[in-house]
Amino acid sequence: MGWNSWDSYGLTIDESNYRANVKVLASIQQFGWKYAVIDEGWYMADPFANSVAAHKYQFDSEGNLIPATNRFPSAAGGAGFKPLADWVHAQGLKFGIHIVRGIPRQVVKEDLPIAGGKYHAADAADIAATCPWDEGNYGVSDTPAGQAYYDSMLKLYASWGLDFIKVDCISDHPYRPTEIRQIALAIKRTGRPIVLSLSPGPTALEHGGEVGEYAQMWRISDDHWDVWHMEHKPGEGESPFGILDAFDRLASWEPYARPGNWPDEDMLPFGSLTPNPGWGDPRQSHETHDEERTELDLWAIARSPLILGANLTRLDDFTRSLITNQTVLYMNQNVTYSRPIDGKDLPAGFANARVWRATIGDPGSRNYAEFFGFFNLDDKPVTLRANWKQLGLEGGKHQAQDVWSNAAEKEAKEVNLTLPAHGSTIYEVH
Repeated sequence: MGWNSWDSYGLTIDESNYRANVKVLASIQQFGWKYAVIDEGWYMADPFANSVAAHKYQFDSEGNLIPATNRFPSAAGGAGFKPLADWVHAQGLKFGIHIVRGIPRQVVKEDLPIAGGKYHAADAADIAATCPWDEGNYGVSDTPAGQAYYDSMLKLYASWGLDFIKVDCISDHPYRPTEIRQIALAIKRTGRPIVLSLSPGPTALEHGGEVGEYAQMWRISDDHWDVWHMEHKPGEGESPFGILDAFDRLASWEPYARPGNWPDEDMLPFGSLTPNPGWGDPRQSHETHDEERTELDLWAIARSPLILGANLTRLDDFTRSLITNQTVLYMNQNVTYSRPIDGKDLPAGFANARVWRATIGDPGSRNYAEFFGFFNLDDKPVTLRANWKQLGLEGGKHQAQDVWSNAAEKEAKEVNLTLPAHGSTIYEVH
């Protein structure tokens, strides 16, 4: 759980705006929000430029990317992100950054020494393994020199106090398992616990076992944005990926969700997506309030990481009410079993709806809890009615409490509820 700068700031996040958002995140950390992540571009002196050369990548004498001090003044004098990470930790939070895998082309051009001079950048570079949508880097070779480069990078970043690193252009288009393994080993060698997040999606399902061996979270869709659904032509990819499409995607990945391994359906584009969002014009999220709640309900019950994309300094009351619902967030962080209910087991009235069941603990244990998420995928309101046995519960009558309204139903043999278009709710059932 945390916040990432991309959905609101794109490449343009700077220290003052980051600190302002972190202060808001710290004010809601009691609900579980912990990681504050600076996304792509923190090493660019000019993020608004239209070419790699004009971006003016900043790197040290061993070719490691370092913060642009005109945007992150606390990094001056070779301090890197350590002063900023120390400040984040003082707020009770965790510090994270984003990188695109590989080694900067300019570093290779200058053939800088790496790993104390044992190797040079040209030894570490895989010239053919470029990122098709980011021209800044070459790939890193699967060689001792390549490993030494990542070891040097992560040693530096760990010394800053890094807690989370999102690595892009590595889990799909293209899939780079050699660099995943190198980065994971480099993290291990630092001796510091650092969450490894892989991007972008869609990570191929057949790679689930391999990525789960090395990373703690990995993207299962391309960039998710504030759309319900968007048709894409063959061959053009799936970005922006909508809420409707996430239901089947999360269901297919659910067998891989377990402690330390979290299939990631991407950030939550709620609230104010300003001033420079990573996609589209500055705006208030296009999602309706019902769609925002459905998105959070689905991510939460399916155990996806919850990473906020909103500009937290412009947090509206409705978004604040979503991200401070203690029961929903507790469920997300503590569920031990979570699966969608097979549509074949549901009554006919559920044809355009989904039901997701999740539990905490084992039946009879003190912390045992049972949750059912009900989702309306239709463009018009729908009334859903089913007995508890059809939903997989034994024992006849049960009491259900809506976690959003806190209204507790009388003990009954069935559930009967009406949801708005694209709406949802979650019941805690006893």
